[in-house]
Amino acid sequence: MKLRPHASFLLAALTTALLAACSSPGTRVVLLPQADDKPSAVVVRAKDGEEVLSRPYQRATAAVGASGAPVVDQADPAKVRAENKALFDMRPPPPQRYTVFFDAGGTTLTPASQQVMNEALVAAQTRSGSDIVVTGHTDTKGALEQNDMLSQRRAQEVAQLFIDRQFPAKRIEAVGRGERELAVSTADEVDEPRNRRVTIEVR
Repeated sequence: MKLRPHASFLLAALTTALLAACSSPGTRVVLLPQADDKPSAVVVRAKDGEEVLSRPYQRATAAVGASGAPVVDQADPAKVRAENKALFDMRPPPPQRYTVFFDAGGTTLTPASQQVMNEALVAAQTRSGSDIVVTGHTDTKGALEQNDMLSQRRAQEVAQLFIDRQFPAKRIEAVGRGERELAVSTADEVDEPRNRRVTIEVR
């Protein structure tokens, strides 16, 4: 049986497949849910056909010597967890997410966001081997190109705060999205404080 990625393929599903492959008869693949509940899928191919698993705990089974596509059914989540406890224990904890906000037109954090920033710093320092993704955003005031640059500066400013606290720079990714991903939908040229933000993902 071969696995071919489809959409956002779960590493956990592959691990489960490898564990299950040692059982008899045949091979079994179980698709596990993602930590953030985002949709995922995997294509499971046998000699004479294939099936797509796209729901959490869907299971594909190909018996030894069987013809046709794998047989798909729904596994019992509690049973899967019980039978693969070691696998679930090894899964990393879900990402921790924080959002900080900025004064209009610049890279100065609002006073309330200073505390949130401190919480994110503590989380990053206490989570073993963590990486950080910092994404800057703006409201719709100003030109698109200017907002792209401003969002990047905001992301870099937040990234620098982590670096100043001795978090390794090579484990931080800072990107700017300008006004493309508004938290609050507005018309053009609208001053919206909730859109002037940086999201921080500690993972």
